Amino acid sequence: MVINFIERIYVNSPVHTIDQRRVVKFLKETKQLPAGSHVLEIGCGRGVGMRLIVESFSPTRAEALDLDPRMVKLAERRLRGIEGTEVACRVADAEKLPQADGSVDAVFDFGVLHHLENWRSGLAEVARVLKRQGLFYIEEYFPHLYANALLGRLLVHPKEDRFEHTEFHAALSGAGLRLLDGARVSSSRLLGVAVKQ
Repeated sequence: MVINFIERIYVNSPVHTIDQRRVVKFLKETKQLPAGSHVLEIGCGRGVGMRLIVESFSPTRAEALDLDPRMVKLAERRLRGIEGTEVACRVADAEKLPQADGSVDAVFDFGVLHHLENWRSGLAEVARVLKRQGLFYIEEYFPHLYANALLGRLLVHPKEDRFEHTEFHAALSGAGLRLLDGARVSSSRLLGVAVKQ
């Protein structure tokens, strides 16, 4: 996964937390999770997203994964003592998820796949671990935002095989995931929920 210190500062800032609250609210309004769900967040960072997921969706079991051991330690601290949800944090690669096939009810992606060298592999892993009719909650960014004349110089992202909405939508379908009605798509971002067929 490719990320530099500038983006790390932003994703760990209060500004990003405010945006994540809006994103989670939108995702919940698009499709609620059934009671007793087992959820997974890829690229959990310091645990803000997972805290919002637990507060908004009330899963029974939640797993927060990140490639950076420092972020996993911060997430463990932030998520300690949550009642009503069994929470586990661990170091793991989104391109090689440790979960068994068809073992989770929902996967949350807050802008992680576009950071992967092989985002298609990450997407295939999401589809693999989801149960049939499982939900993929998506916030993803397109090159128009992160590879433009200004941010392209400040941020570090993989350069090859990047996706726009059409490529990402086709890859979702190819992985057996159908984007539900109500998704918000702009030139820079996709917010939506996909279901595993």
